[in-house]
Amino acid sequence: HVQLRESGGGSVQAGGSLRLSCSASGYTNCWGWFRQAPGKEREGVASIRTASDSPYYADSVSGRFTISQDPARNTVYLQMNRLKPEDTAMYYCAAELTGDRLLSPGDYNSWGQGTQVTVSS
Repeated sequence: HVQLRESGGGSVQAGGSLRLSCSASGYTNCWGWFRQAPGKEREGVASIRTASDSPYYADSVSGRFTISQDPARNTVYLQMNRLKPEDTAMYYCAAELTGDRLLSPGDYNSWGQGTQVTVSS
């Protein structure tokens, strides 16, 4: 596995924006962003395959969030726009996809420690 570290979380008002970053210690075939709110299951937010650079989004964030990558730096980003209170969660970076479910936590081998995103109304 690779070591991951997220950054960029914070507190914003509804409608605001944040940009999350995640850097890995090495190459990964695929990146994922997940989030988990208290009392809820971890859910997939966005993913991107390293080779194809093809993004994939959960319906809840489609049109508002953008995932991108810099393979040369082993880094992935999540631009979050028009944030809503329901986006409030701990956001986790994931890497090394082992399955074919891009937004399934169980299909990733490596995880960061998370960065908190809080959106107030």
